[in-house]
Amino acid sequence: MGSQEYAEKSADIPRCEIEVPHPCCLVIFGASGDLAKRKLIPSIYRLYRQQLLPRGFFVLGLARTPKTSEQFREDMRIGIRETLPEECDDTCWRNFSSILEYRTVEYGEPESFRKNIADVLPLKEGIAGTGGNRVFYVATPPTIYEDIIFSLQAAGLSREQGNTVKIVIEKPFGRDLESARRLNTVLLQAFEERQIYRIDHYLAKETVQNILMFRFANSIFEPLWNRRYIDHVQITSAETLGIEQRAGYYEKAGVLRDMFQNHMFQLLSLTALEPPALFSHNRVRDEKAKVFQAIRPFNLDRLDETVVVGQYGKGICNGKAVYGYREEAGVAADSVTPTYAALKVNIENWRWNGVPFYLRSGKRLKSRTTEISIHFKQVPHMMFPSTMGNNIEPNTLLLRIQPDEGITLEFQAKNPGSRFCLNPVKLNFSYPANLVLDAYERVLLDCMQGDQMLFIRDDLVDLTWSLLSPLIDRLESLSDIPFPNYAAGTEGPAAALLLAERDGRRWKPL
Repeated sequence: MGSQEYAEKSADIPRCEIEVPHPCCLVIFGASGDLAKRKLIPSIYRLYRQQLLPRGFFVLGLARTPKTSEQFREDMRIGIRETLPEECDDTCWRNFSSILEYRTVEYGEPESFRKNIADVLPLKEGIAGTGGNRVFYVATPPTIYEDIIFSLQAAGLSREQGNTVKIVIEKPFGRDLESARRLNTVLLQAFEERQIYRIDHYLAKETVQNILMFRFANSIFEPLWNRRYIDHVQITSAETLGIEQRAGYYEKAGVLRDMFQNHMFQLLSLTALEPPALFSHNRVRDEKAKVFQAIRPFNLDRLDETVVVGQYGKGICNGKAVYGYREEAGVAADSVTPTYAALKVNIENWRWNGVPFYLRSGKRLKSRTTEISIHFKQVPHMMFPSTMGNNIEPNTLLLRIQPDEGITLEFQAKNPGSRFCLNPVKLNFSYPANLVLDAYERVLLDCMQGDQMLFIRDDLVDLTWSLLSPLIDRLESLSDIPFPNYAAGTEGPAAALLLAERDGRRWKPL
């Protein structure tokens, strides 16, 4: 039996909206790691159940850890049971596991790539009928990226010869401008830009993709989407979790590298970009580039006007006492790695000049939320000052990325039964609780289909690092930041509130 008998049916979203890609194989480097076990293989499994994988498809897992294909399959079965407990039925798993294979490789040795990939794939591709189309997914620590790219090139695996060859790179893409440029140079020596897919899974969330649809498919909003009507924009990504078991990575990264260079700046670009002439991946990415080019560089001599960083101390989060960052396992007792940052960004173009964008992201905050709030200007003349006071809130449009995905428009309406009493009311749209595709499923499908809309182009990486690298270097040179400066379970450092209050504005409460 094939996957047809085990497809999940969705009554809410027509099947015709999701295109099944052409036959191909997926080669995963780092297949013994946590990302493959918790995200990639469960996502492939769900696509299999939904009949969204081509008939000609298989997965080849590669890593340095010695194990057999049988051991690999059992590890992945455990991962699927933990991640998708309600979807792992034995019969479907038995059919799915037959498309999983595993081999051991040494990442920096081209001969190992020739023996375990170049000499193995053609036979398997002939049996599966993939047409030789390949997707290489690099799910390893960033320090190994260059070894893998070099070995792929040396083994002749990066070239296209009547087939398609793609490479997917996970974030972080470099840790500063210099390292990002180096990685781009190495990539472009082995692959062409059209073959390279730099992943940012935030962009694959349905609610993020809907930003463009909402803006440009509704004529009542786009005419208001500018400095004449919008007072300011807030973009928030708050987490209640700490660093979990990622101290080794986070101590070297910090919140600006981990969240702002990719996720936060991508949300900013989608909110601020001009309408492209055509909805195609390169036209949209061209407009993103123009946004980053228009951002005013941060004044490194007056940091307090545009940036606040923080680090959480011990506190109460979700009703439980939690450690401070410096008490977390693997973190230095005197660490100055920021776990929170708030930025004031100014975009100097005709649409946004004078409209500040306030961005904040942090760990161990009061609540978990990712959202974009558009704050419109106050009405030019308040007709009701004597009866209403001057506390009527301006209209706010809230794009909820996660959780409780949806859109809310808040406006004023007369309170029923009263003579002169206004109350804020909300128009609310919520996405279905169970979306057909999650973020990793979406990006895997798009990559197989050759759609680069949700992936980052090389010039966008360069532009975002050009903005943030000088800021990060300046912050890391300071030795007098009083960390920790916010308790776990709060809204962040008190100084972050001043970033907006100095402009006569205030942050939306978490």
